[in-house]
Amino acid sequence: MGTMGRGKLRIYLGAAPGVGKTYAMLSEAHRRAERGTDCVVAFVEHHDRPRTEVMLHGLEQVRRRELEYRGSAFTEMDVDAVLARRPQVALVDELAHTNIPGSRNAKRWQDVEELLAAGIDVISTVNIQHLESLGDVVESITGVRQQETVPDEVVRRADQIELVDMSPQALRRRMAHGNIYKSDKVDAALSNYFRPGNLTALRELALLWVADRVDEYLKQYRSDHRVSTIWGSRERIVVGLTGGPEGRTLIRRAARLAEKGAGGEVLAVYISRSDGLTSASPKELAVQRTLVEDLGGTFHHVVGDDIPAALLDFARGANATQIVLGSSRRRSWQYVLGPGVGVTVARESGPDLDVHIVTHEEAAKGRGLPVARGARLGRSRILWGGLVGVGGPVLLTLLLTHVDADLGLANDMLLFLTLTVAAALLGGLYPALASAAVGSLLLNWYFTAPVHHITIADPKNLLALVIFVFVAVAVASVVDVAARRTQQAARLRAESEILSFLAGNVLRGETSLEALLERVRETFGMESAALLERAGDVEPWTCAGSVGTGRSLARPEDADVDVPVGDHMALALTGRVLPAEDRRVLAAFAAQSAVVLDRQRLQHEADQAKELAEGNRIRTALLAAVSHDLRTPLAGIKASVSSLRSDDVAWSEEDEAELLEGIEEGADRLDHLVGNLLDMSRLQTGTVTPLIRDIDLDEVVPMALGGVPEDSVELDIPETLPMVAVDPGLLERSVANLVENAVKYSPDGSPVLVAASAIADRVEVRVVDRGPGVPDEAKERIFAPFQRYGDAPRGAGVGLGLAVARGFAEANGGTLNAEDTPGGGLTMVLTLRAASRGGEPLGPGESAHAGELPHSDRLLHVDGTLRSDGRPLRSEEPLHFVRPERQATC
Repeated sequence: MGTMGRGKLRIYLGAAPGVGKTYAMLSEAHRRAERGTDCVVAFVEHHDRPRTEVMLHGLEQVRRRELEYRGSAFTEMDVDAVLARRPQVALVDELAHTNIPGSRNAKRWQDVEELLAAGIDVISTVNIQHLESLGDVVESITGVRQQETVPDEVVRRADQIELVDMSPQALRRRMAHGNIYKSDKVDAALSNYFRPGNLTALRELALLWVADRVDEYLKQYRSDHRVSTIWGSRERIVVGLTGGPEGRTLIRRAARLAEKGAGGEVLAVYISRSDGLTSASPKELAVQRTLVEDLGGTFHHVVGDDIPAALLDFARGANATQIVLGSSRRRSWQYVLGPGVGVTVARESGPDLDVHIVTHEEAAKGRGLPVARGARLGRSRILWGGLVGVGGPVLLTLLLTHVDADLGLANDMLLFLTLTVAAALLGGLYPALASAAVGSLLLNWYFTAPVHHITIADPKNLLALVIFVFVAVAVASVVDVAARRTQQAARLRAESEILSFLAGNVLRGETSLEALLERVRETFGMESAALLERAGDVEPWTCAGSVGTGRSLARPEDADVDVPVGDHMALALTGRVLPAEDRRVLAAFAAQSAVVLDRQRLQHEADQAKELAEGNRIRTALLAAVSHDLRTPLAGIKASVSSLRSDDVAWSEEDEAELLEGIEEGADRLDHLVGNLLDMSRLQTGTVTPLIRDIDLDEVVPMALGGVPEDSVELDIPETLPMVAVDPGLLERSVANLVENAVKYSPDGSPVLVAASAIADRVEVRVVDRGPGVPDEAKERIFAPFQRYGDAPRGAGVGLGLAVARGFAEANGGTLNAEDTPGGGLTMVLTLRAASRGGEPLGPGESAHAGELPHSDRLLHVDGTLRSDGRPLRSEEPLHFVRPERQATC
């Protein structure tokens, strides 16, 4: 009998508990059993879920092994029993499970390895958070460190991985219906681990992990079947780098292309040892490697002699769909050596690869516009042209005079003319003229009779020398004119691109004055740029905006370059004197600077008008509140006082007490309403400056419950919570308003729950009621001043409580948001930053903006003691309101 082969492993992968992994596994077992496959349940835990338990019916279950640990009995999978039963397929739930000490193996995945080695196929389940490599990522999402993990390699080696997917909303509905956990655990689970943000992030993690595995299978299949054509399953973009500065532009362009398609991937490749992609700067390559990795791509270094072939081989090997290359940096004359990398790659890419040739201009990055004067061909070309034009004739003369070969004057002149033409092609006019002069002198001295004299005896030789000089000058002139036209075209193209950029950005309103001035400074390579203005012809100049490190300017005449904009505005630059041809583009910059300045001022005026309109709306709402909500308690107080002062009625002690109680209640309502109005006005004017210090929540939250009945609130504040960095007075007022609002809308007999938990680097306070709730479209509107959703069943107010609560929460560096309560109602989530300085108080200047917390859906299971002590319910912490000083801006 032959040796039994290794069994196959199939894994159902899920993003969270309850998505249906075990149910799917059992369904697969029933399908196989109906086809006659011998399937047994080695270990499946139904967790008291009725539908999962029903799926176990009809399947053979192998007995479990009982173990005792610390006085308690546990059951684990009996590996020996499964091996003795030797089924075709074994179902093993929870692959990452840690076995009870004393078991055959420490981890369940090790038990599964034994079954696979024995030739038994295994179907198992695992959640994405249990993969070992994802531990840190899952902890950053949920705040919980997973203790039970399975090595990634165990899951990767699976023959089949099937994702059991479910949307967060559907999973939360399953949870709320009691299909996953018992009813007493549903609220806590929905508020913690099963929050929408957590589930969404875990789902994305699972989808990406499975997508990577699918990609590995695809590569393996293509390799095994020798598939060379590209399958565009997703966008993979290869960027060809040369090590030049244009690489950053190419990488960013490729990243934008990748973002347009789902799952796009960028692969940057540098091919060394070749004539195409050369002149690499190690420093620039390091910068580009960092950039591509920051954008989520990968960097590759490939060695190849044929650049186009190596690039195409790499792209096809990576199953790429697009190639991004920069326009060639070669000189025009170098194209005689070949068509270039870009053209060759585009020609040979075939129909399955798109090739993008991206232009890259350096004009706007500090190197300035191309100048129209000076060395148009570059110093190196002129130098080489001079060497060829002067040294070449000398060497040729030495060669011809030392070789006993009489070629004739005509052939000698053709050889010298060849060197002159080469000098013209390389260096332009002046090297060619020098070559013609040196060549004519050498021809006259050594090769024209009489020899060794600067005379010409034969008129034909004189004509030949004249023609020689004329041809040399003509060729040099043509090369020089071509260089001039090329330079002019480059300059005009740069100018047109700059003007197009200005027109587009300014019209779209995307550029601030400082950004535009910085663009001017970088484009022309100046030290500083400033926009100066004055109110009249005799008024002093003032600075509307400036950038750079140059000297300060009191007037435009002090600058190296100034361009007037109208009668009372000028653009001034320092650093160097610019040529006249640059002033055309500079004038466009100056005009656009004036437009941007006007737009900024108009925007500022519009913002002020908006603030005035908002203030008018607040005042109108305040008048309405005063006319209605404040008159009601005043009317009650007035009626009670008038009754007590009446001489014709003899009030009993009970009646007097009732009237006095009414007066007190009305005064309390007035005090509460006026307090909220004052708080709102301070928030509107920005005069709230909290004094932040570290404090325990259980010292503040109980004190905020003084305005509600004692039996209307349940506290769940664990003692193990970290301290929070807040202003205690502002926090108390914020919590008090939240609790009063929740109690107002909660039905009788349903107390409001005030619970707190630690989540990573912050603390959450959740105020949960079972009232009518608020629809999603109104969840933000209820935090606006003077907004009330529906009618309060008890009490009245001006709709400021939640607005003040959010304002004080944000002043403490926290956030306040509304969520639905599972089962009905509204939950207010107050997020605060945990203390991090060992109790050291923060200064007022730090509290305004420090510690702003981005909203996130992480959680941490806190195992602490619940506490509801009898501390005083009035806070002694004063509220601190400081009017900020005005600051002058330049």
